[in-house]
Amino acid sequence: MTDIDDAIDDVRDAAVDLLNSQGRSAGHVAMGVALTVGFALLATGIASGALRPKRSLRQVRDRDLPITEKPHGAFSLILPAVFSATTLSAVRVWNAPPARERTRAMGLWVAAQTVNAVWLGLRPSSMWKQVLAAMSSAGLAAAFAHEARKLDEGAGKMAAPTGSGVRLGNLLHRKADDVSGGRSLH
Repeated sequence: MTDIDDAIDDVRDAAVDLLNSQGRSAGHVAMGVALTVGFALLATGIASGALRPKRSLRQVRDRDLPITEKPHGAFSLILPAVFSATTLSAVRVWNAPPARERTRAMGLWVAAQTVNAVWLGLRPSSMWKQVLAAMSSAGLAAAFAHEARKLDEGAGKMAAPTGSGVRLGNLLHRKADDVSGGRSLH
């Protein structure tokens, strides 16, 4: 074998590990990627354009407007990565062996994506609605992570609401340290 063949085999093995697709056909894996990415894009589209927040004159007068907006700066880079990690986790669950747990986990993922899209689209302005939005989103994400971990530990780690954020934050911190040569801004 040549170095190119070895490199191709290494990439193929890494992709199989990343997607949890050992023993799955290419068609099954492609369908899982298409379904999860398609659903995530649909949910994002609904959240960003289809639903408009309702603003009453009283809300405008009391300056009680929705506080959510598109993220700027570093958060504009982090948020898509977190959603991507959740989608990749769903692909790993999709590729797990057929079982009732897999169906339950995928149902929780669809519910979490739908609820997140609805809340992002509605942009709740009252504190109680914001608390309800945060709790329902976090609860569904945690439930999905729990079920995903039963099927595939890697999928559960990717989907963990705080685990993904901490892991991503640490990665960004290491990259920033590498670039800055260890110098700190504070």
